[in-house]
Amino acid sequence: MCCWDNGEPFKPDYITHAFKKILAKLELPNVRFHDLRHTHATLLLEQGVHPEVVQERIGHSSITITLDTYSHLVPNLQQEAAQKIDDMLSK
Repeated sequence: MCCWDNGEPFKPDYITHAFKKILAKLELPNVRFHDLRHTHATLLLEQGVHPEVVQERIGHSSITITLDTYSHLVPNLQQEAAQKIDDMLSK
């Protein structure tokens, strides 16, 4: 929950509207604030961050939710894993 300095909570759509204004001012594409969460998770997974770390950062209750939601977005994870084991066994 987000609130003002005096403890009063934001109205439910405050962040959505404020975010849209910022995007417009900066002439950036119109995306939902929630999309930042998906982008964050996807970028971390693409950089090889362990899925459990991603799960913790985005607040999923289980690793299954994270993997079910994001693993299809990064198909190169399987290829990278195969390459790493190949590199280890080739030494």
